[in-house]
Amino acid sequence: MGKKILHFIFFGNYFVGLLAVALSIEGTMQQKLPFNSLNYYLLLFLAPTIYYTYAYNKATTKPALDNPRSQWYYKHKNFINKSQLVLIVLCLFLGGRLLYINFDGILKLPLIYWISIGIIVLAAILYYGLLPKSFIKFNLRNTGWLKAIIIGFVWACFANVLPLIMLKIETGATNHDAIFWTWLFIKNFMFCTVNAIIFDIKDYPTDSNKQLQTVVVKLGLRRTIFYIVLPLVITGMIAFLISATYKGFGPLTLIINLIPFVLTLIVSYTMLKRKNILYYLIIIDGLILVKALCGILGTAFIK
Repeated sequence: MGKKILHFIFFGNYFVGLLAVALSIEGTMQQKLPFNSLNYYLLLFLAPTIYYTYAYNKATTKPALDNPRSQWYYKHKNFINKSQLVLIVLCLFLGGRLLYINFDGILKLPLIYWISIGIIVLAAILYYGLLPKSFIKFNLRNTGWLKAIIIGFVWACFANVLPLIMLKIETGATNHDAIFWTWLFIKNFMFCTVNAIIFDIKDYPTDSNKQLQTVVVKLGLRRTIFYIVLPLVITGMIAFLISATYKGFGPLTLIINLIPFVLTLIVSYTMLKRKNILYYLIIIDGLILVKALCGILGTAFIK
């Protein structure tokens, strides 16, 4: 029973939706900004859940036994199709409600905000090749070396860009510290990029056979950890330390926020031995949740 619940939460991508909301709340609290509406947070939960489920729910023939996630999607295809329909309808309702309530704010949104939205949406669409191949054949996922960077960018936008855009729409407020925001964005970008690289280890044999030149395939496991993961984690830590010093964070806030980076280094070393899919989904994706919770907790000690 417990395993079925885990499969539902993690294979069904509901945990991914939770991560998006947690990162958004973390960024809001760290910058001491007003919270967005409940409508926005519900949309933020549903959108990545629907997106990732659509991307994975493509199995038409029974997949290999060594791919439990694809097996789960194949076995529960009818349920997934029905739940997707329900979630999409709910998403459209919430989106329509948000549009109705904030119509004036959306019309007054400056051009730079629309450009930001367009870049995020385009990256998300191209990453999984969700546009019809008759329209465009380019797929960022097949550009292996760029894959982790795109994921890190999109998730950093969930944490630091979308909340500001929605705050502008819902309240008209733009009173954020641009310097502090920049360093927080770099920190999240580095952390989520590292997380995506570590997660790519899961697909190492498959990507290698397909000659998909991900970072892990090109460098190998050990070099990826020592030459890529370690420098990026240190860069993310430095970005946070600079922003924390700029804001005058105390020692306790610093220590709490550094915990996810230390855990990332520890988890990366365990990747030298191959793990099962749930390990990657729970532990590696769980690092993002730990980072968000530590960021939220750390704000309690900011004067």
